[in-house]
Amino acid sequence: MKRMQLIWDTIRDVPKGSVASYGQIAEIAGIKRGARQVGYALRHLPANQKVPWHRIITASGKIAFAVGSDKFDEQAGRLIKEGVVILNGKVDMRVYRWQPNLDEFLWKPSDAWDGDDGDGIGGGA
Repeated sequence: MKRMQLIWDTIRDVPKGSVASYGQIAEIAGIKRGARQVGYALRHLPANQKVPWHRIITASGKIAFAVGSDKFDEQAGRLIKEGVVILNGKVDMRVYRWQPNLDEFLWKPSDAWDGDDGDGIGGGA
């Protein structure tokens, strides 16, 4: 459970309008070769956790859900609402990939990083 909490906390740091890959989250969380563990943690995310799960996509920029599925549409809709452009089911990682700087690693973002716009995921834990 401690590892899953670490993953969820790392995902909370991804700012609005940015995305990260499963592997990137694992690397930042200090979990070597842990992309699948990130997927596992997201599948087991408790409903009461405010984690912006929709910002996590594959390393190639694809949404991991099947195109046209309810989950795909929900994730795409949330990303589009945050200003992320999706073309043919993909996000351009060169444009939208989260690139945390040293300050972000040293001084973790505050609860106000996302702001709370009523979508149930902002404002931190």
